Amino acid sequence: MSRKRNKKFFSHNNSPQFKLHNEAKKGVVIVLILVLAILSVFSLLGLTGSLGVYFAKGLIFLFGWSKWLVPIILLVLGFSVYYSKKYYIHLINYIGLVLFIISFQTLLHFFVPELQWKQVVSRGDGGGYIGMIFSLMFNHILDFWGSLIVLIGLFFISLILMFNIPLSALVGPESLLAKILYPVKMIFHRLFKYEEKYIEEEDDEEDQENMEKIKQNNQGVLFHQKNIKNNLETLNTAGALINVNQKEKEKNKSILKPSNIQIDLPLDLLSHKIGSPTSGDIKANSLKIQATLEHFGIMVTMGEIMVGPTVTQYTFKPAEGIKLSRITSLNNDLALSLAAHPIRIEAPIPGKSLVGIEVPNQIKAIVRLREVLETDEFKNRKNNLMLAIGKDVAGKIWLYNLEKMPHLLVAGATNSGKSVCLNSLIISLLYQNDPDDLRFIMVDPKRVELPIYNGIQHLLTPVITDVNKTINALRWCLNEMDRRFEILSKYEKKNIQTYNSAIISNKIDEVKLPYIVFIIDELADLMVTAGRDIEAGIIRLAQMARAVGIHLILATQRPTVDVITGLIKANMPARIAFSVVSGVDSKTILDSLGAEKLLGQGDMLFTTADIFKPRRLQGAFVDDKEIKNIVNYIKSKSKEANYVDAVIEQQKVRGMAGVGLSGNEDGEEGDELLEQAKEIIIKTRKASATFLQRQLSIGYARAARILDTLEQADIIGPSMGAKPREILISREQYEFMNEQAISGMSLHSKDETEAPEEYLSEENNENQEIAKSDEDDKEESDEEKNENIEKYFAK
Repeated sequence: MSRKRNKKFFSHNNSPQFKLHNEAKKGVVIVLILVLAILSVFSLLGLTGSLGVYFAKGLIFLFGWSKWLVPIILLVLGFSVYYSKKYYIHLINYIGLVLFIISFQTLLHFFVPELQWKQVVSRGDGGGYIGMIFSLMFNHILDFWGSLIVLIGLFFISLILMFNIPLSALVGPESLLAKILYPVKMIFHRLFKYEEKYIEEEDDEEDQENMEKIKQNNQGVLFHQKNIKNNLETLNTAGALINVNQKEKEKNKSILKPSNIQIDLPLDLLSHKIGSPTSGDIKANSLKIQATLEHFGIMVTMGEIMVGPTVTQYTFKPAEGIKLSRITSLNNDLALSLAAHPIRIEAPIPGKSLVGIEVPNQIKAIVRLREVLETDEFKNRKNNLMLAIGKDVAGKIWLYNLEKMPHLLVAGATNSGKSVCLNSLIISLLYQNDPDDLRFIMVDPKRVELPIYNGIQHLLTPVITDVNKTINALRWCLNEMDRRFEILSKYEKKNIQTYNSAIISNKIDEVKLPYIVFIIDELADLMVTAGRDIEAGIIRLAQMARAVGIHLILATQRPTVDVITGLIKANMPARIAFSVVSGVDSKTILDSLGAEKLLGQGDMLFTTADIFKPRRLQGAFVDDKEIKNIVNYIKSKSKEANYVDAVIEQQKVRGMAGVGLSGNEDGEEGDELLEQAKEIIIKTRKASATFLQRQLSIGYARAARILDTLEQADIIGPSMGAKPREILISREQYEFMNEQAISGMSLHSKDETEAPEEYLSEENNENQEIAKSDEDDKEESDEEKNENIEKYFAK
């Protein structure tokens, strides 16, 4: 019995197992590298005794003059291993290091006479034994000049592979070599500056003498030019119709002037992929799910397990006759057995006859934007409006065409990843488009996220932070939309793609129309301040602007029905939902539950019109440092930003009832309370200055100006002494007008010249007839003027 017990005690199964963690292994390697680096430094300085002397001799004989490079390389290697998550080292980098050592050592030894190679190595000079061996090999195969060319090429290749940098960073105008040679360049510039100045002064004196001779010989020509100038002034005063025709020709002229700047953003400005997810014991969790379901009488067959960046999806197929509602009702029981919260049940998985249970990972993996942009799907894209969304549970990269969306709504609670998502979308568009292809209008009432993009050529105007400027920008987009529709109808093109392609193929002699992406980072703040104006502009753009290349991306952290209204949702089928507080907010965004169970930090549900059910993705991540690098690179490659000041100026939009009143017809700025005063007067059926004073807490002069403006707009009647003013619009008419404005319909067609009969009084009808007769007289006088101009030209 004792022998059996001893055998059992010393058996392999009962022996203690020791497994070293990956981080512990990495720590041991780092310490060994640092010890070797420090030991090599002290050995070369003669501070390590007899062992250090042998170690130093080995370094000297092997590396020669470059013996001090060994501790530097070891320190850099240890540093990169310690920060391996930030500075990911590939096999190609190590290959570059080996090529660098070979080429550098050989070049050091190559200029030493061949007869003295052994003596030089024994003294510890030249390229050491490494340089001597490779010098013999290259010299025997390629001779001196061939070997020199190949070694210089290998040296540059090793630097490119080792640091993963383009060739322009080594020999370009902004390279390190150019910065080193800059002082020499300045010295030569100053030496020849005086001589160039002396030559320019002589040329200026000769030019002045020639100009004086020309003036003396051309007095008659100048006199004739004065007569021509006087005749032209006479023509300008007589030909007012010519200016009118020129204005009509310039009506469709674009104010978006091409910059002819091409910016090719390198992917090296973005960071590499970081880490991998840890999902825990997958087999144990799978067995727990199966046992829990069988405990409640649901027999299942477990399927494949997919580990995503944020969650791990366990799939199974239920037995026949089991309702899916029975499985979804066990959400809390499964979370209890797995000790994980929250879990999400996807029943069924789109495109499969399986049910999926998504369990949060113990360690999440960050999906870097560079990882998305390096995929073949992005490189082989057919369109330059692809948005980098993220990665799903199966590891599939999600890219989506903004033209197909055509507008995007992003919503989620604070710190859920909404602003990071916006930055990823913006950067992905910048990587595909030059300033002549795409322009941005950015609105950020919080003044935190988007102002970092100020100064790039892609912006039409600096990042907007004011509500009134936002309204003006929306109205500018509406006018730009109408202008583009007129251009498309003129050339009989259906959309901006066919129009631009016709310009590229030289079928149309016009300037290419850039896409315009209007981004609002916080919609809730704007809706609270000026909800009617903001909503009306958004709805009209969302309904009509897709064909002319204007797209909206709206984001909010307050997904409530007063911010994301029904009309906004109806016109924006593409939506991204991040983590929200309640299921009500999830229904407001997606019209379904699910967003309340997300984990935050980029965990999202994405849906479009052609996706049956929302897909769970981990959003692409880009940090502030990467954004600054990209913005600085764009600024360095282009001139100062060419902003369009008209974007944020007061705009007048035709066909927007209830919205265009805040600006006069002459373009003058209106009163901020005009819309509110109009609503109060129509609803209460009272119109007086004292009444507006009490309701709006304003002074008498301002209230009187508002009444005058409403009278000009035919909202109220004229003052009749002691009698109250007449309200010309009923509540029903006002509500109908607002519905027409929000739906994007104009109250009157462009060809309509007469107002409805019930809208105008008899006096106004008489005035209208008088105005018509005046217009006819004016047309006759214009015809006579045109005949006089033709006679003058005939003479």
